[in-house]
Amino acid sequence: MKRILVTGGAGFIGSHLCTRLIEEGNIVICLDNFFTGSKENISYLTGHPRFELIEHDIINPFWTDVDEIYNLACPASPIHYQHDAIKTAKTAVFGTFNMLGLAKRNKAKILQASTSEVYGDPLSHPQREGDWGNVNPIGYRSCYDEGKRCAETLCMDYYRQHGVLVKIIRIFNTYGPNMLTDDGRVISNFVVQALQDKDITIYGDGKQTRSFQYIDDLVEGMMRMMATEDHFTGPVNIGNPCEFSIFELAQKILELTCSHSNIIFEPLPHDDPRQRRPDITLAREKLDWEPHIHLEEGLTKVIDYFKSVLAK
Repeated sequence: MKRILVTGGAGFIGSHLCTRLIEEGNIVICLDNFFTGSKENISYLTGHPRFELIEHDIINPFWTDVDEIYNLACPASPIHYQHDAIKTAKTAVFGTFNMLGLAKRNKAKILQASTSEVYGDPLSHPQREGDWGNVNPIGYRSCYDEGKRCAETLCMDYYRQHGVLVKIIRIFNTYGPNMLTDDGRVISNFVVQALQDKDITIYGDGKQTRSFQYIDDLVEGMMRMMATEDHFTGPVNIGNPCEFSIFELAQKILELTCSHSNIIFEPLPHDDPRQRRPDITLAREKLDWEPHIHLEEGLTKVIDYFKSVLAK
């Protein structure tokens, strides 16, 4: 039985991770400031003898005894991380600094949830861990992109300078239950619009591509990464290598929802990447991991989830 801290544990990804860790028999401390997380996401864990929920912002130091830390805390969708860009950068940098200090004090392993956004508008395709990225450091998205790049730097410096056992994963587009209806992510946007027979809004010409992984596949990859040998730091891409255009995604959602929505086109946001697809060779080699849930199966589950949310 391990004592595990999950920052951002009441968020979309964190709530699924907390559930899985509890199911595996661990003690879980869920830390969240509820900016984008929700108590409803982890309500079924409240009262569990091995689960503790603490309201806290990791910009401020936090101390407890733990064996492992999953650092997920940070707004992750453009509509939320651009709401307060300075706070986003502070969460990514100061928050990671505080969690690395906690890991150092406890001699604990820490997994840093980085992002495919560190690649920016990629210069090579698919994206490999050795790519240095093509990020605009002064753009509207840079509070998140550069914040996560700096967080990776801090992790590696704590590993080299203090021997902290760090694990870095780069998460590609992920979807599943517990997503917010208004988070601005493409799958939640399209599904909610389709279920309400509203126009489906595509930004740009719809030819830009993304790769989508279901949340269960991501959680499995995270836990396998944490279980790797102590001095394997990563980074490792965790994502689905199956690539779709945004227009293809909209058509698939229209088909699955039997919606009467029309597709409309709006201008592309600043610095929106043209392509996004992970090379998961390293994940296959080091984690014996690859995604197993196909897009149509995952979308069906998400559509059912949002039907229940909208019904409320």
